[in-house]
Amino acid sequence: MNFSNIGFTEILILLLVFVLFFGARRIPEIGASIGKGIREFKNSLREPRDDEELPPPPPSTPMASRGEGEPKRLNQ
Repeated sequence: MNFSNIGFTEILILLLVFVLFFGARRIPEIGASIGKGIREFKNSLREPRDDEELPPPPPSTPMASRGEGEPKRLNQ
C-alpha cells in the first residue's frame, strides 16, 4: 500500500470518520492527552527518576595506591 498519494479528499473522509466515531467534544481532549503523554515520555528520557539509585562515583585514587598492584593475567 502506498500512502504517499493521499489527497485532500481522503484526509477529509478520515477526519469525518474520526469526528463521527469520537465526537467533536472529545477530539480536543484526546489531542491534549496525547500531547501530555509525549511530553512526559520525552522528560523521562532526559531526567533520571527519583527512585533510581545513581551509580557510585569512580575512585579518585590510582590502583597502585589502593594496594591492588598489577592486574592478574589469565595465562599464569
